[in-house]
Amino acid sequence: MSLLAISKQHEYYEQRLESLLKEMPEYVVKYVDDKLDIRSPLTLFNYVRDFKEFFNWLIAEGIVHCDSVKGIPVESLEFLSLDAANNYFKFVSRKKYKVSKKDDETKRIDTKTVNRHKSSLRSLFKYLTIEAEVAAGKPYFERNVMAKIPIKKVSETLNERAKKITDKIFIGDMDIDFLEYVQNGYAASLSPAQLRYFKRDFERDFAILSLFLGSGIRVNELTNLRIKDLDFSAKEISVIRKGGKKDTVSITPSSLSNLNKYLQVRKEKYKASEGENEYLFVKNYKGEAEPLTNRAVENIVYKYTKSFDKRMSPHKLRHTYATNLAEQTGGDIPLIMNQLGHTQSDISLLYINTSREKQRKAAELLDQRRKKD
Repeated sequence: MSLLAISKQHEYYEQRLESLLKEMPEYVVKYVDDKLDIRSPLTLFNYVRDFKEFFNWLIAEGIVHCDSVKGIPVESLEFLSLDAANNYFKFVSRKKYKVSKKDDETKRIDTKTVNRHKSSLRSLFKYLTIEAEVAAGKPYFERNVMAKIPIKKVSETLNERAKKITDKIFIGDMDIDFLEYVQNGYAASLSPAQLRYFKRDFERDFAILSLFLGSGIRVNELTNLRIKDLDFSAKEISVIRKGGKKDTVSITPSSLSNLNKYLQVRKEKYKASEGENEYLFVKNYKGEAEPLTNRAVENIVYKYTKSFDKRMSPHKLRHTYATNLAEQTGGDIPLIMNQLGHTQSDISLLYINTSREKQRKAAELLDQRRKKD
Protein backbone atom coordinates (compact mmCIF):
# COMPACT_ATOMS: atom_id res chain seq x y z
CA MET A 1 0.00 0.00 0.00
CA SER A 2 1.42 3.42 -0.97
CA LEU A 3 1.18 6.15 1.63
CA LEU A 4 0.63 9.83 0.93
CA ALA A 5 3.17 12.17 2.46
CA ILE A 6 3.42 15.94 2.66
CA SER A 7 6.61 17.23 1.11
CA LYS A 8 8.29 20.60 1.54
CA GLN A 9 7.38 21.40 -2.05
CA HIS A 10 3.72 20.58 -1.34
CA GLU A 11 3.64 22.94 1.65
CA TYR A 12 5.58 25.64 -0.21
CA TYR A 13 3.18 25.72 -3.17
CA GLU A 14 0.15 25.46 -0.92
CA GLN A 15 1.26 28.72 0.69
CA ARG A 16 2.03 30.39 -2.65
CA LEU A 17 -1.30 29.22 -4.05
CA GLU A 18 -3.17 30.57 -1.04
CA SER A 19 -1.46 33.94 -1.46
CA LEU A 20 -2.18 34.08 -5.20
CA LEU A 21 -5.85 33.20 -4.71
CA LYS A 22 -6.34 36.45 -2.75
CA GLU A 23 -6.04 38.24 -6.11
CA MET A 24 -8.47 35.95 -7.94
CA PRO A 25 -12.23 36.12 -8.61
CA GLU A 26 -14.43 33.92 -6.42
CA TYR A 27 -15.10 31.39 -9.21
CA VAL A 28 -11.34 30.71 -9.50
CA VAL A 29 -11.13 30.22 -5.74
CA LYS A 30 -14.00 27.72 -6.00
CA TYR A 31 -12.28 25.98 -8.93
CA VAL A 32 -9.10 25.48 -6.89
CA ASP A 33 -11.01 24.29 -3.83
CA ASP A 34 -12.77 21.62 -5.92
CA LYS A 35 -9.51 20.53 -7.61
CA LEU A 36 -7.21 20.34 -4.58
CA ASP A 37 -7.90 16.66 -3.98
CA ILE A 38 -7.03 15.61 -7.51
CA ARG A 39 -4.27 18.03 -8.54
CA SER A 40 -1.08 19.00 -6.73
CA PRO A 41 -0.60 22.51 -5.28
CA LEU A 42 2.27 23.00 -7.78
CA THR A 43 0.00 22.24 -10.77
CA LEU A 44 -2.78 24.45 -9.44
CA PHE A 45 -0.34 27.26 -8.67
CA ASN A 46 0.90 27.17 -12.28
CA TYR A 47 -2.69 27.08 -13.55
CA VAL A 48 -3.74 30.09 -11.45
CA ARG A 49 -0.64 31.97 -12.52
CA ASP A 50 -1.73 31.36 -16.14
CA PHE A 51 -5.24 32.58 -15.26
CA LYS A 52 -3.74 35.77 -13.82
CA GLU A 53 -1.77 36.45 -17.00
CA PHE A 54 -4.91 35.87 -19.08
CA PHE A 55 -7.04 38.13 -16.89
CA ASN A 56 -4.44 40.91 -16.97
CA TRP A 57 -4.38 40.66 -20.77
CA LEU A 58 -8.19 41.00 -20.92
CA ILE A 59 -7.94 44.20 -18.86
CA ALA A 60 -4.96 45.60 -20.79
CA GLU A 61 -6.71 45.02 -24.14
CA GLY A 62 -9.89 46.71 -22.92
CA ILE A 63 -11.91 43.52 -23.44
CA VAL A 64 -12.91 43.63 -19.79
CA HIS A 65 -13.32 46.91 -17.92
CA CYS A 66 -12.15 46.27 -14.37
CA ASP A 67 -9.78 47.86 -11.90
CA SER A 68 -8.37 44.51 -10.82
CA VAL A 69 -8.32 40.82 -11.71
CA LYS A 70 -10.41 40.03 -8.64
CA GLY A 71 -13.33 42.02 -10.04
CA ILE A 72 -13.57 40.27 -13.42
CA PRO A 73 -17.13 38.89 -13.65
CA VAL A 74 -17.72 35.35 -14.85
CA GLU A 75 -19.96 36.77 -17.60
CA SER A 76 -16.84 38.19 -19.26
CA LEU A 77 -15.69 34.62 -19.85
CA GLU A 78 -19.12 33.48 -20.96
CA PHE A 79 -19.30 36.04 -23.77
CA LEU A 80 -15.60 36.08 -24.72
CA SER A 81 -15.34 35.96 -28.51
CA LEU A 82 -13.38 33.28 -30.33
CA ASP A 83 -11.30 36.01 -31.98
CA ALA A 84 -10.31 37.38 -28.58
CA ALA A 85 -9.38 33.92 -27.31
CA ASN A 86 -7.26 33.25 -30.41
CA ASN A 87 -5.61 36.65 -30.10
CA TYR A 88 -4.59 35.87 -26.54
CA PHE A 89 -2.77 32.70 -27.58
CA LYS A 90 -1.12 34.60 -30.43
CA PHE A 91 0.09 37.05 -27.78
CA VAL A 92 1.46 34.19 -25.66
CA SER A 93 3.16 32.43 -28.60
CA ARG A 94 4.86 35.64 -29.79
CA LYS A 95 6.32 36.57 -26.44
CA LYS A 96 10.09 36.50 -26.25
CA TYR A 97 12.49 35.93 -23.41
CA LYS A 98 16.20 36.54 -23.01
CA VAL A 99 18.40 33.49 -23.37
CA SER A 100 21.20 35.06 -21.31
CA LYS A 101 21.64 38.13 -19.15
CA LYS A 102 25.00 38.77 -20.79
CA ASP A 103 23.72 39.34 -24.33
CA ASP A 104 20.60 40.37 -26.23
CA GLU A 105 19.78 36.95 -27.71
CA THR A 106 16.09 36.14 -27.36
CA LYS A 107 13.84 33.18 -28.04
CA ARG A 108 10.13 32.76 -28.49
CA ILE A 109 8.02 30.73 -26.11
CA ASP A 110 7.97 27.13 -27.36
CA THR A 111 4.87 25.23 -28.44
CA LYS A 112 4.79 23.12 -25.28
CA THR A 113 4.53 26.24 -23.11
CA VAL A 114 1.72 27.64 -25.27
CA ASN A 115 -0.07 24.30 -24.97
CA ARG A 116 0.27 24.50 -21.19
CA HIS A 117 -1.48 27.89 -21.21
CA LYS A 118 -4.22 26.41 -23.37
CA SER A 119 -4.63 23.42 -21.07
CA SER A 120 -4.87 25.69 -18.03
CA LEU A 121 -7.67 27.77 -19.50
CA ARG A 122 -9.45 24.77 -21.00
CA SER A 123 -9.51 23.25 -17.52
CA LEU A 124 -11.02 26.41 -16.01
CA PHE A 125 -13.63 26.81 -18.75
CA LYS A 126 -14.57 23.11 -18.58
CA TYR A 127 -15.12 23.52 -14.86
CA LEU A 128 -17.24 26.64 -15.30
CA THR A 129 -19.38 25.15 -18.11
CA ILE A 130 -19.68 21.45 -17.16
CA GLU A 131 -18.29 20.43 -13.77
CA ALA A 132 -19.50 23.16 -11.40
CA GLU A 133 -23.00 23.45 -9.98
CA VAL A 134 -24.02 26.89 -8.74
CA ALA A 135 -27.77 27.19 -9.23
CA ALA A 136 -30.43 24.52 -9.70
CA GLY A 137 -27.78 21.98 -10.68
CA LYS A 138 -26.49 24.17 -13.49
CA PRO A 139 -22.93 25.41 -14.12
CA TYR A 140 -21.84 29.06 -14.22
CA PHE A 141 -22.56 29.20 -17.96
CA GLU A 142 -22.77 26.83 -20.94
CA ARG A 143 -20.82 28.40 -23.82
CA ASN A 144 -17.20 27.17 -23.72
CA VAL A 145 -15.10 29.18 -26.16
CA MET A 146 -11.89 27.43 -25.05
CA ALA A 147 -13.24 24.11 -26.33
CA LYS A 148 -12.82 25.58 -29.81
CA ILE A 149 -9.11 26.26 -29.30
CA PRO A 150 -7.00 23.39 -30.67
CA ILE A 151 -3.85 22.22 -28.91
CA LYS A 152 -1.06 21.92 -31.44
CA LYS A 153 0.68 18.59 -31.07
CA VAL A 154 4.45 18.64 -30.94
CA SER A 155 5.42 15.95 -33.46
CA GLU A 156 8.58 14.23 -32.30
CA THR A 157 9.73 10.64 -32.54
CA LEU A 158 11.30 8.81 -29.62
CA ASN A 159 14.58 8.91 -31.52
CA GLU A 160 14.41 12.69 -31.85
CA ARG A 161 13.52 13.17 -28.18
CA ALA A 162 16.30 10.78 -27.21
CA LYS A 163 18.79 12.67 -29.36
CA LYS A 164 17.95 15.90 -27.55
CA ILE A 165 18.59 14.17 -24.22
CA THR A 166 21.90 12.76 -25.47
CA ASP A 167 23.11 16.24 -26.42
CA LYS A 168 22.51 17.56 -22.91
CA ILE A 169 23.78 14.83 -20.55
CA PHE A 170 27.00 13.09 -19.61
CA ILE A 171 27.68 10.31 -22.12
CA GLY A 172 29.92 7.29 -21.62
CA ASP A 173 32.14 7.70 -18.57
CA MET A 174 31.78 11.48 -18.42
CA ASP A 175 29.78 11.24 -15.18
CA ILE A 176 32.75 9.47 -13.57
CA ASP A 177 35.12 12.07 -15.01
CA PHE A 178 32.87 14.82 -13.66
CA LEU A 179 32.93 13.49 -10.09
CA GLU A 180 36.69 13.04 -10.36
CA TYR A 181 36.99 16.67 -11.47
CA VAL A 182 34.89 17.96 -8.55
CA GLN A 183 36.99 15.92 -6.15
CA ASN A 184 40.45 16.72 -7.51
CA GLY A 185 40.37 19.47 -10.13
CA TYR A 186 37.68 22.03 -9.32
CA ALA A 187 39.54 23.71 -6.46
CA ALA A 188 42.41 24.78 -8.73
CA SER A 189 40.16 27.33 -10.47
CA LEU A 190 39.01 29.07 -7.27
CA SER A 191 40.05 32.24 -5.51
CA PRO A 192 41.07 32.00 -1.81
CA ALA A 193 37.58 33.15 -0.73
CA GLN A 194 35.85 30.67 -3.06
CA LEU A 195 38.17 27.91 -1.92
CA ARG A 196 37.14 28.46 1.70
CA TYR A 197 33.46 27.94 0.89
CA PHE A 198 34.28 24.97 -1.33
CA LYS A 199 36.14 23.23 1.50
CA ARG A 200 33.34 23.98 3.94
CA ASP A 201 30.62 22.47 1.75
CA PHE A 202 32.61 19.86 -0.17
CA GLU A 203 31.27 16.71 1.55
CA ARG A 204 27.67 17.94 1.28
CA ASP A 205 27.91 19.10 -2.33
CA PHE A 206 29.76 16.00 -3.46
CA ALA A 207 27.19 13.75 -1.76
CA ILE A 208 24.41 15.61 -3.61
CA LEU A 209 26.09 15.24 -7.02
CA SER A 210 26.95 11.60 -6.33
CA LEU A 211 23.38 10.83 -5.21
CA PHE A 212 21.82 12.26 -8.37
CA LEU A 213 24.21 10.21 -10.50
CA GLY A 214 23.86 7.12 -8.31
CA SER A 215 20.08 6.93 -7.92
CA GLY A 216 18.32 9.05 -10.55
CA ILE A 217 16.06 10.76 -8.03
CA ARG A 218 14.39 14.11 -8.70
CA VAL A 219 15.54 17.32 -7.02
CA ASN A 220 12.37 17.50 -4.91
CA GLU A 221 12.88 13.91 -3.79
CA LEU A 222 16.42 14.79 -2.73
CA THR A 223 15.56 17.93 -0.76
CA ASN A 224 12.83 16.05 1.12
CA LEU A 225 15.14 13.28 2.30
CA ARG A 226 15.32 12.81 6.07
CA ILE A 227 18.02 10.96 7.96
CA LYS A 228 15.60 8.10 8.65
CA ASP A 229 15.19 7.61 4.88
CA LEU A 230 18.70 6.18 4.52
CA ASP A 231 19.12 2.42 4.75
CA PHE A 232 22.83 1.64 4.50
CA SER A 233 22.44 -2.11 4.98
CA ALA A 234 19.87 -2.50 2.17
CA LYS A 235 21.60 0.15 0.00
CA GLU A 236 18.28 1.96 -0.40
CA ILE A 237 16.64 5.29 0.32
CA SER A 238 12.98 6.14 0.85
CA VAL A 239 11.65 9.01 -1.28
CA ILE A 240 8.41 10.93 -1.74
CA ARG A 241 7.35 10.63 -5.39
CA LYS A 242 4.99 12.85 -7.33
CA GLY A 243 1.53 12.80 -5.82
CA GLY A 244 2.99 12.31 -2.32
CA LYS A 245 3.54 8.56 -2.76
CA LYS A 246 6.32 6.92 -0.76
CA ASP A 247 8.75 4.71 -2.65
CA THR A 248 12.06 2.92 -2.16
CA VAL A 249 15.04 3.47 -4.47
CA SER A 250 18.28 1.53 -4.79
CA ILE A 251 21.48 3.59 -4.81
CA THR A 252 25.05 2.77 -5.71
CA PRO A 253 27.48 1.79 -2.93
CA SER A 254 29.79 4.69 -3.84
CA SER A 255 26.93 7.17 -3.39
CA LEU A 256 26.19 5.63 0.00
CA SER A 257 29.84 6.03 0.91
CA ASN A 258 29.73 9.71 -0.08
CA LEU A 259 26.58 10.19 1.99
CA ASN A 260 28.27 8.59 4.98
CA LYS A 261 31.24 10.97 4.68
CA TYR A 262 28.83 13.91 4.63
CA LEU A 263 27.00 12.60 7.70
CA GLN A 264 30.28 12.47 9.61
CA VAL A 265 30.74 16.26 9.25
CA ARG A 266 27.09 17.36 9.04
CA LYS A 267 26.65 18.07 12.76
CA GLU A 268 29.90 20.00 13.17
CA LYS A 269 29.75 22.06 9.97
CA TYR A 270 26.06 22.92 9.94
CA LYS A 271 25.09 22.77 13.65
CA ALA A 272 22.59 20.14 12.65
CA SER A 273 20.66 17.75 14.85
CA GLU A 274 21.10 14.05 14.19
CA GLY A 275 17.47 13.17 14.90
CA GLU A 276 15.98 10.68 12.47
CA ASN A 277 13.27 13.13 11.35
CA GLU A 278 15.77 15.89 10.49
CA TYR A 279 16.26 16.86 6.84
CA LEU A 280 19.39 15.28 5.39
CA PHE A 281 20.78 18.15 3.29
CA VAL A 282 21.11 21.40 5.20
CA LYS A 283 22.99 24.70 5.32
CA ASN A 284 24.13 26.81 8.27
CA TYR A 285 21.89 29.87 8.48
CA LYS A 286 22.66 32.28 11.31
CA GLY A 287 24.12 29.51 13.42
CA GLU A 288 21.27 27.06 12.84
CA ALA A 289 20.72 24.23 10.38
CA GLU A 290 18.16 24.93 7.67
CA PRO A 291 17.09 22.50 4.91
CA LEU A 292 18.31 23.23 1.41
CA THR A 293 15.65 24.39 -1.04
CA ASN A 294 15.22 23.02 -4.56
CA ARG A 295 16.72 26.24 -5.92
CA ALA A 296 19.79 25.95 -3.69
CA VAL A 297 20.42 22.39 -4.91
CA GLU A 298 19.90 23.45 -8.53
CA ASN A 299 22.49 26.20 -8.07
CA ILE A 300 24.97 23.69 -6.61
CA VAL A 301 24.57 21.45 -9.67
CA TYR A 302 24.77 24.42 -12.08
CA LYS A 303 28.02 25.62 -10.48
CA TYR A 304 29.97 22.38 -10.70
CA THR A 305 28.68 21.19 -14.09
CA LYS A 306 29.32 24.54 -15.76
CA SER A 307 32.91 24.55 -14.49
CA PHE A 308 33.46 21.01 -15.80
CA ASP A 309 31.77 21.03 -19.21
CA LYS A 310 28.33 22.62 -19.63
CA ARG A 311 25.67 23.98 -17.31
CA MET A 312 23.33 21.15 -16.38
CA SER A 313 20.29 20.83 -14.14
CA PRO A 314 19.59 18.10 -11.58
CA HIS A 315 17.13 16.68 -14.11
CA LYS A 316 19.96 16.23 -16.62
CA LEU A 317 21.92 14.27 -13.99
CA ARG A 318 18.78 12.14 -13.56
CA HIS A 319 18.74 11.59 -17.34
CA THR A 320 22.42 10.64 -17.20
CA TYR A 321 21.74 8.03 -14.54
CA ALA A 322 18.72 6.65 -16.42
CA THR A 323 20.71 6.30 -19.64
CA ASN A 324 23.52 4.47 -17.85
CA LEU A 325 20.97 2.23 -16.11
CA ALA A 326 19.35 1.38 -19.45
CA GLU A 327 22.71 0.44 -20.91
CA GLN A 328 23.83 -1.64 -17.93
CA THR A 329 20.56 -3.58 -17.69
CA GLY A 330 20.09 -4.20 -21.39
CA GLY A 331 17.04 -1.95 -21.50
CA ASP A 332 15.04 -3.51 -18.65
CA ILE A 333 11.94 -1.31 -18.88
CA PRO A 334 10.17 -2.47 -15.67
CA LEU A 335 13.38 -1.94 -13.68
CA ILE A 336 13.92 1.52 -15.17
CA MET A 337 10.30 2.47 -14.47
CA ASN A 338 10.54 1.35 -10.85
CA GLN A 339 13.87 3.04 -10.22
CA LEU A 340 12.86 6.38 -11.75
CA GLY A 341 9.27 6.36 -10.53
CA HIS A 342 7.78 6.44 -14.02
CA THR A 343 4.11 5.55 -14.46
CA GLN A 344 4.32 5.21 -18.26
CA SER A 345 6.75 2.98 -20.16
CA ASP A 346 7.18 5.39 -23.10
CA ILE A 347 9.17 7.76 -20.86
CA SER A 348 11.55 4.94 -19.93
CA LEU A 349 11.86 4.02 -23.62
CA LEU A 350 13.59 7.34 -24.19
CA TYR A 351 16.62 6.05 -22.35
CA ILE A 352 16.71 2.85 -24.40
CA ASN A 353 16.83 4.96 -27.55
CA THR A 354 19.54 7.14 -26.00
CA SER A 355 21.61 4.02 -25.40
CA ARG A 356 21.02 2.90 -28.99
CA GLU A 357 22.35 6.24 -30.17
CA LYS A 358 25.53 5.53 -28.26
CA GLN A 359 25.68 2.05 -29.81
CA ARG A 360 25.33 3.54 -33.30
CA LYS A 361 28.28 5.84 -32.68
CA ALA A 362 30.29 2.91 -31.36
CA ALA A 363 29.50 0.94 -34.53
CA GLU A 364 30.77 3.83 -36.66
CA LEU A 365 34.03 3.92 -34.70
CA LEU A 366 34.46 0.16 -35.13
CA ASP A 367 33.88 0.52 -38.86
CA GLN A 368 36.71 3.05 -39.12
CA ARG A 369 39.13 0.20 -38.31
CA ARG A 370 38.19 -1.50 -41.59
CA LYS A 371 38.96 1.64 -43.57
CA LYS A 372 42.51 1.69 -42.17
CA ASP A 373 43.25 -1.79 -43.59
